[in-house]
Amino acid sequence: MPVLFLGHGSPMNAIGDNAYRRSWQALGAEFGQRYPRPQLILCISAHWLTRGGWFLTGQARPPTIHDFGGFPQELFDQQYPAPGAPAVANGLATTLREPLSGNKLGVDASEWGYDHGTWSVLKPMFPQADIPLIQLSMDYSRAPADHWLLARQLAPLRERGVLIVGSGNLVHNLRVTRRGSAPHEAYDWAIEFDRLVADQLAQGRLDALRDFQRLGNLARAAHPTHEHYLPLLYAAAAVQPGEAPRFFNADFQSASISMRSVAWG
Repeated sequence: MPVLFLGHGSPMNAIGDNAYRRSWQALGAEFGQRYPRPQLILCISAHWLTRGGWFLTGQARPPTIHDFGGFPQELFDQQYPAPGAPAVANGLATTLREPLSGNKLGVDASEWGYDHGTWSVLKPMFPQADIPLIQLSMDYSRAPADHWLLARQLAPLRERGVLIVGSGNLVHNLRVTRRGSAPHEAYDWAIEFDRLVADQLAQGRLDALRDFQRLGNLARAAHPTHEHYLPLLYAAAAVQPGEAPRFFNADFQSASISMRSVAWG
């Protein structure tokens, strides 16, 4: 399986006729042609944050979560009824181990479902919603290096037919958005951070991604909170040596959200 990092941006991208949604549709069409059809999708979304541990969704029929406000009713009406995979989730929870402590992961079998970081990109890709899907939470109390160590354990899943999808944004600062900005328009600091990360990806310096906070004020401008950056670590950590990145959607929404997306494999 390939491994993907998708910039999801505004939830409206899930229903709008724009270049982002069309690119996700085109990417989905590559499965069964360029790529095999996934046996399972494992998605790491910026919108499922936990503290004190990592969790996997364990419901047989996870609900579609509309974790936003102020949007048209059409967006709230969206559903993504992909089946869960409780047996796989329980198996992964035992196999995967938390960094440092070595504890097994938790399984959430009652509350969490598919948030918009997951369904907004997967619905255009796989509209039939017939591929089993599991979400993995991110323990936001842990350092980026810990997320990288956990994510390294996901790499072997690719050989078992699992499509790993990180869903976030390379730059994400909602405090200073400029609605109506053209895709090529962005703040200088947004362009610089996006370029630096893209250079690391292109050069295969993936280990350096976890040290983004060393960029100081530039990193804080690009990510006042860094939950949208962390899914990139989960995707990049599953990349095999020598796999070249394929960039797409390499522009911006609202001047402060990088939509740059990457496929490896």
